[in-house]
Order: sequence, then C-alpha cells, then structure tokens
Amino acid sequence: MITVRHGNERGMTKIGWLDSYHTFSFNRYYDPNHMGFHHLRVINEDTVAPGAGFGTHGHTDMEIVTYVLDGELAHKDSTSSEGATIRPGEVQRMTAGTGIRHSEFNASQTEPVYFFQIWIMPEGNGLKPGYEQKYFSPEDRADRLVLVASRDGRDGALKIHQDVDVSVARVSAGKSLDVSLPAGRHGWVQTASNYGGVTVNGVALTPGDAAAITGETVVSIAATDADAEIIFFDTAEAA
Repeated sequence: MITVRHGNERGMTKIGWLDSYHTFSFNRYYDPNHMGFHHLRVINEDTVAPGAGFGTHGHTDMEIVTYVLDGELAHKDSTSSEGATIRPGEVQRMTAGTGIRHSEFNASQTEPVYFFQIWIMPEGNGLKPGYEQKYFSPEDRADRLVLVASRDGRDGALKIHQDVDVSVARVSAGKSLDVSLPAGRHGWVQTASNYGGVTVNGVALTPGDAAAITGETVVSIAATDADAEIIFFDTAEAA
C-alpha cells in the first residue's frame, strides 16, 4: 500500500528569514493525523535566508539528521568548542541524548541554504550526546540509493540509535531505481521541492510530496521530467 503525503498539505512556518515545510506535526503546526511514521518524528524542509538561522537551543532524547542540498549551513553544538560547516552532499548526525545545545546559521551572506532536518525517535533515552558528519559525493548518489545513516553504521554510513536506514539519491530524468523492502519493514519516500517529481510503484509524486509504503516488497522509484532528489527511509515497525 502506498499513501501519498502531498507537499502542499504540509504545515508551514514562514517568517522573514525562514521557509519551513513540516511533513509531520512540529512546533505550532499540529495535525493528529500526521504525528510521524513509525520511528520518524520530524521531516522539515527548510530554506534559510543569507546570514540568518536558528539561535542556540536545546534538545534531549532525539536522533537529528541534517542533509544539505544547496548552500552551506554553519553548525555549532555543546559537544565541541569547534563549529562545522555542512555543505551540499554532507549529512550530519546529532544524538541529543541527555541534552545537547546547538545552533545552525546560513554560512553565506549572499545565498540561501536549503536542507532537510529529520528527527528519529531513539531506541532508548539518556544516551550520551554525540555528533558525526560525512560527505557523500554526487557520483555516490547518482541514480542509486546510498546509505547515509543506519543503526549499525554499515557501508560507511553515519550511526544512529534506532533501527532505521536512511538513504539518499539523485535520480536522473527518465531513470529509475529499485529497492527491496523486507517483510515487516516500512518505507517512506520524501522528494525535494526544488527538484523533480517521481513515481513510486507507478504512483505519481510531485516535488515536495512523500509516500508511506507498507506491504510492498519491491519499491520502484522513477524520475519523471526532471532530475529528482529523494530521501528513502526503511524503518522497523514502532511498538
């Protein structure tokens, strides 16, 4: 079964320096029908104006994954006195655990930064806070899913504390890729608004749409008339 989450039905925060689309309930946006998907809790698609950003704030007991598509995001957190810049193709994992404070700002004074921030419910509370970041090249992501985060950190992925595999791909117009979804697992395909649309097992998604996938053993994702940027989640069923 494939259930479409239309991008134009998401919640939105729009202020002077930020456009943020909320796939699931977040901050002032609340929809009891969209509280998450199994272990996925937040998928926010953000565009931040030059020089602006999120000031220092705190989180606990959450796995936070950030994926930058365009521009540069300057990150600082309480696990280190040094900051980091997240650039296109880079993925960051932050374990909030017992408590972490962090900030994110657009590193450019002239160009916007466009990225996804994802929250995953951890398999346990009270974890030690941590941070990890890795680059995945365009060649890695071209017309195939590359694993960027997983519980076991296999194949060079970042390690998260939950049974969720996070993969990304840039699918060329007219190209397709297939992924297996084992029995008892659930899939979520998220498309990026600034790129092209796809079909998922023949079901059309326009840019910004997503699809929840249950009971399908093979998922075929095909880009339509433009290159598509996708994030694919393979998650265990939440208890």
